[in-house]
Amino acid sequence: MTRPLIANPARFSATTSALRYAAEVNARALVEAVWRAGGEPVSIHPADCEVASRLAPFDGVLLPGGGDLAPHRYGATDTRSTVYDVDDLQDTFDLELARTTLHLGLPLLAICRGLQVVNVALGGTLHQDMGGPEGEHRHVVHPVAVVAGTLLEQATSAQKVEASCYHHQRVDRPGRGLTVTARAADGTVEGLELPDTRGWFTAAQWHPEDTAHEDAAQQGLFDALVRAARYGH
Repeated sequence: MTRPLIANPARFSATTSALRYAAEVNARALVEAVWRAGGEPVSIHPADCEVASRLAPFDGVLLPGGGDLAPHRYGATDTRSTVYDVDDLQDTFDLELARTTLHLGLPLLAICRGLQVVNVALGGTLHQDMGGPEGEHRHVVHPVAVVAGTLLEQATSAQKVEASCYHHQRVDRPGRGLTVTARAADGTVEGLELPDTRGWFTAAQWHPEDTAHEDAAQQGLFDALVRAARYGH
């Protein structure tokens, strides 16, 4: 059976010693999780151009983690010193990719920065910083409560999951039509969905790829994306 093509936007990396130059990369754990699910992960180059035609060959989209969005993208008038790895081209491309994917009804799984991108693309806002080392969710594995009846619950087959997190920002105001599907114990939004969208879409603030190789609940997110890409729902 032909593997569904899953578009995976590359992330700019300033240093990649094995390649000798700066590079565009995808996390190996993400690629392997899509492959295990039966999909064909395909890296796509972030570029300031028309996106819909570029998505035409694809059956689904994975919007991965990465650096911070520029705060002006969600209306902030200041930039905290903790904001890092902002790239204007990456922001422009990811925001347009999110809007276009949802408009086309392509299956979409958004992870960490990807969740924040979708939120901002739909008019939502972010907390630039969660309060420093005592408040952020970096190098943390913690329980996340999943709302019953959501696509997130269906994908993970669980109402509580152990989430591997690496983020210092979080959702402030959800974007238009988005509903919260998961929260951490401190109230941080850990999942978002768009009930009225045409296609399958769920978003996780954590990194399911970190533990997907040993945790069926986390691998279930990638399985659900590829299943939706294969069957169109």
